[in-house]
Amino acid sequence: MTGTAPIILADLAARGVPFALLARDGATVEVLTGEVVDVELLADIPLTDAAGSPREVLALVPFRQVVERGFACHDDGAPLRCLVVGERHSLPLSEALAQLPTEPVALEDAGFDIDDEAYADIVRRVIADEIGRGEGANFVIRRDYVAQVGGDPLTAGLTWFRALLEHERGAYWTFLVSTPDHLAVGASPEAHVSAQGGVVTMNPISGTFRHPAGGATAETLTEFLSSTKETEELFMVVDEELKMMSAVCSDGGRITGPHLKEMSRLTHTEYMLRGTSTMDPRDILRETMFAPTVTGSPMQNACTVIARHEQSPRGYYSGVAALFTPRADGGHDLDAPILIRTAYVVDGRLRVPVGATLVRHSDPYGEVGETHGKAAGVLGAIGAIPRDVVARTVDEDAPAPAPRPLAEDPAIAELLSSRNARLAAFWLNPQGEPGRGPLAGRRALVVDAEDRFTTMLAHQLRHLGFDVTIAHWSEASPAAVAAADLVVSGPGPGDPRDADSARIARLREIVAERVDAGAPLLAVCLSHQVLADRLGLELAPLASPHQGLQKTVDVFGTPASIGFYNTFTARVSPGTTRVGATEVSADARTGDVYALRGPAYASVQGHLESILSRDGLTTLERLVTHALSPVEA
Repeated sequence: MTGTAPIILADLAARGVPFALLARDGATVEVLTGEVVDVELLADIPLTDAAGSPREVLALVPFRQVVERGFACHDDGAPLRCLVVGERHSLPLSEALAQLPTEPVALEDAGFDIDDEAYADIVRRVIADEIGRGEGANFVIRRDYVAQVGGDPLTAGLTWFRALLEHERGAYWTFLVSTPDHLAVGASPEAHVSAQGGVVTMNPISGTFRHPAGGATAETLTEFLSSTKETEELFMVVDEELKMMSAVCSDGGRITGPHLKEMSRLTHTEYMLRGTSTMDPRDILRETMFAPTVTGSPMQNACTVIARHEQSPRGYYSGVAALFTPRADGGHDLDAPILIRTAYVVDGRLRVPVGATLVRHSDPYGEVGETHGKAAGVLGAIGAIPRDVVARTVDEDAPAPAPRPLAEDPAIAELLSSRNARLAAFWLNPQGEPGRGPLAGRRALVVDAEDRFTTMLAHQLRHLGFDVTIAHWSEASPAAVAAADLVVSGPGPGDPRDADSARIARLREIVAERVDAGAPLLAVCLSHQVLADRLGLELAPLASPHQGLQKTVDVFGTPASIGFYNTFTARVSPGTTRVGATEVSADARTGDVYALRGPAYASVQGHLESILSRDGLTTLERLVTHALSPVEA
């Protein structure tokens, strides 16, 4: 219910009741109070009361919740904590500021829990042992800035919340959540997922530009936006979130942007992804756990890598704060920012987790610097360390005027928009209605080899007309494999030569079953390598992994711009165009194989479904059409 009596924040603090403060529109602070209920599963979030009436719930979803999807984690038992809202109030921003404390908060014994050299060493190991072995395209490894809080933790949190309201800009949510023995206060820049009236939105943000002293300029920002690492990092996380969108949205998702996310001390680049869905918002949240910007890709392997290299549990870092708001029709809308740029206080101890996205060309000390920048962004915003001083020509006590957004600079706008020239029009433009394409009436089985690129592949196949079913490799039965008009054996992480992998062994069986039966097969990335191995081609690691790399390659006489995410390759002698009954498209210089086709089968090393594949859909149609063509006697 909406409260009618005046709300006094000091009273809430004194009474020790659970409450949350949310600033989402820049003009007001929402005050939510209620009871705390800890539940085990997302499906248990209590969106209705005992009588079945809908109610509002704010849920703090910890990272450990990935166990619902069968993913690995350091399980600290952090609760899925729900504030079941009994009352909500709205305070004008000025009134909220007037009620919040201002005294500085002392911090003692402050510093990172992992020193710079140790973190740099972790970065080196992840690049060499994980990305170098084909375990994924990128991984986010965190460390924590920790300190002892002097004085009352809740007073400190309210002070920091005030500082964020006054000094931070560009945040999606600025918030404080106070529940028994736990305090979270932050300014998250990133809406992970929202569902409003059936429209699902995701907001992948990547790249971190720490403003120099005196503030960002068009010149300094241009250098950042011109970075190959930052650009490819954003494209990779967009690909990863499109996998999630394709799993929850019937129309797969469409991207708009890129935009700048300009905050007080940091600037990021972002895209917006939108699609439609009729799923329960709790199921949407489950299928999108969690953002690749704070985990890596592919998601399942990213969780395994995090568990291998992070030295402690994540708690709520990289989880979400999920607000479920009742609608007039009895359903709920969802608004769920990522829990980053957040300070946590438990037992008087402050913890500010920060992570860096590690890719194939990461510099270890550059990633160390990124974690320093992110920690300083939070600590400076809450006033725990000195903020940048901006010269004033007016009253020193007056708020600093908001600078002109750098996104309005014509050169910056052009630099941003030029990025889309590299991307697939399929994901940028309206896609039309699925199921009516040139290959309508056929059934395709897509085998998920633990990379959810398969959801994007399935979406594109539906636009070619297929009725598509996705089956995990462990559940793709011989009967299902035999019954499909087309089997698409999908991509996945790992070494295709791994004799101990049950997953690789099953892919080999699926490929053999279809090839031996002369039944239509398309093999993608890892499965392409498995097919190549069956055909007697050499498999070898690349000298430098192709993770998020866009290349224009020859595919049987037609140049195609395709995105690659591979660490291993099939290889032939340069100039080879045929091996037995199989045609080969390979690099003329290295012999690296880009595509294969033979009787009722075709394969491709690249990801035709990726946003980096400008010619992905047309190439997919060509290869699938070949696989479906009658085999000559």
